[in-house]
Amino acid sequence: MNVYHFYMSVKPAKFKLGLVVKHKKFNFRGIIFDVDPIFNNTDEWLERIPEDRRPSKNQPFYHVLAENEDKTVYIAYVSQQNLEEDEEKNPFTHPSVKLIFDGKDTEGNYIIKQSTN
Repeated sequence: MNVYHFYMSVKPAKFKLGLVVKHKKFNFRGIIFDVDPIFNNTDEWLERIPEDRRPSKNQPFYHVLAENEDKTVYIAYVSQQNLEEDEEKNPFTHPSVKLIFDGKDTEGNYIIKQSTN
């Protein structure tokens, strides 16, 4: 596959930074704080996912401040196919929210802090 064909087959990012999302298969929700246009992790990480659930590399992958219903917080790396918008937009307890975001917009999405450099 040539480079042109590869990039033409990559899906555009569906979700924006600051959007509140939830995982379609696992019980956690989170806030997107970064996005990779295509998979940008190790093959070992991807191979730990069972083959029947392993996502394609040719799609956006999102860095998510995540928390589950037990309020356990962590950072998740999730393929676009496994995310959907979380309409509830309940508050988060993740300690990094205040480090990365500067409040919410009128739709309840989080606003990324602007760099002062």
